[in-house]
Amino acid sequence: MTFQQLLDGAEILAHSGDPGVSGVEYDSRCVKPGGVFVAMRGEAVDGNRFIDQAIQAGAVAVVTDSAAEKAREGVAWAVVPHGRRALARLSANFYKKPAERIAVTGITGTNGKSTTAFLVESILTAARRKSTLVGTIEYHVAGRVLPAPHTTPEALELNRILNEALGQGATDAVMEVSSHALAQERVFGVPFDVAVFTNLTRDHLDYHKTMEEYFASKQVLFRGCGTEPPRVAVTNIDDEYGAKVADFSRKRSSLVLRYGWQQGDFHAEKIDVAPRGTRFDMVTPRGKVALFSPLIGRVNVYNILAASAAAYARGCPMEAIAEGVDQLAFVPGRFQRVDCGQPFTVVVDYAHTDDALRNLTALAREFVSRGGSKGRVLTVFGCGGDRDRTKRPLMGEAAGRASDFVVLTSDNPRSEDPISIINDALVGLQKSGVKYSVDPDRRKAIAVAISEARPGDIVLLAGKGHEKVQITREGARPFDDVEVARDALRVAGYKCDSAQAGAGG
Repeated sequence: MTFQQLLDGAEILAHSGDPGVSGVEYDSRCVKPGGVFVAMRGEAVDGNRFIDQAIQAGAVAVVTDSAAEKAREGVAWAVVPHGRRALARLSANFYKKPAERIAVTGITGTNGKSTTAFLVESILTAARRKSTLVGTIEYHVAGRVLPAPHTTPEALELNRILNEALGQGATDAVMEVSSHALAQERVFGVPFDVAVFTNLTRDHLDYHKTMEEYFASKQVLFRGCGTEPPRVAVTNIDDEYGAKVADFSRKRSSLVLRYGWQQGDFHAEKIDVAPRGTRFDMVTPRGKVALFSPLIGRVNVYNILAASAAAYARGCPMEAIAEGVDQLAFVPGRFQRVDCGQPFTVVVDYAHTDDALRNLTALAREFVSRGGSKGRVLTVFGCGGDRDRTKRPLMGEAAGRASDFVVLTSDNPRSEDPISIINDALVGLQKSGVKYSVDPDRRKAIAVAISEARPGDIVLLAGKGHEKVQITREGARPFDDVEVARDALRVAGYKCDSAQAGAGG
């Protein structure tokens, strides 16, 4: 491929040279001889600072979003108005436009994206389709499970993943699409066949500043990011923003499938939430279908409805939808039980907003109260550093309102002082009136909660979910809530083997 072929369809202000090219990179450390370096301004780092390093590594062409940069002698050059848009076009061209050759389902919203994505993947598998998954927890590519550095990767990695999936015969791709990715145009040029909106609650306001701006970024998925709007929009009409998405999408000629608890094209009847699973009749445009899911709770009824509607939009038969829902035993870090034979329940969950904590503690209360039992809800949580400070007291109050005992600790403090973060959350926690203790050491906090637990109780370890590290001023260190809980249970005298610990709920 030549440089000019690579630039096809990109917005170009000026260009020169047409060498043959062997690859595309935006990280100068990854450039190899014959490659093209896309120098673009990022949130924290300006890639234009590394143009000369990329040339030294063998780049034969540079694409820059800085008109101030001067062309280097002997190197092909292009100036573009938008660095990420250019990266998206070049990446798509280099990999022969894989997003146009695979049916992409994108899922956005504050809560439920990961579980919904896993459910859609499971249903597609039941329908005998090959798919790839890109999301917060991990990436599934051609039978391999890869770590997920970002919920939605940069366009280069995304096109690489889709190209590899196509090479293995995949027909579908399922993606979580974050508000950051939409605002930063990481999915520019991706034609989504189906777009799903789960809900919108307070989160990421350190980045988006207002709920209106946050919603506007989510709405991009339904408007089209350099593409036509999705063929089908699936949206939660029990959510006020979801209802707006339905109206917005209908005006743009997308087919709209609505879902809700008791209303919509997909809704639930005869709901029975038990400790070992959830049963309900799902009403669909094709009639009712009886579903069972090992996932429990009201939030997972919503996730199942969303995934079922998306799979229906992709042409999956009802039998495959029921089978796929039944086959997904658990999602890592999403109400994931840690079972070492103890007479109380320990659950790891990713809940890291006040709304998610309310949902989690409500589910836990229902869990321990079933059958007239009087188990307690014990919650361990913290707030992330370098993020929206205003949600910390809201999280504290949400955790306290539905818990019997709370241990306030650290999550990922990042560059902030853990005690300062705790003090922000403590205001809301004290307002709730719950009994609590404070320990900034998350490992000790988990041990405290487990030592407090009595038969019939539930211990919630909230905030980190699937994450395998804790990020502090000193950097990232290994930390897995599931493993830490196992250690605490062993110390308490319970036997944890690999078959028991980490079972899904």
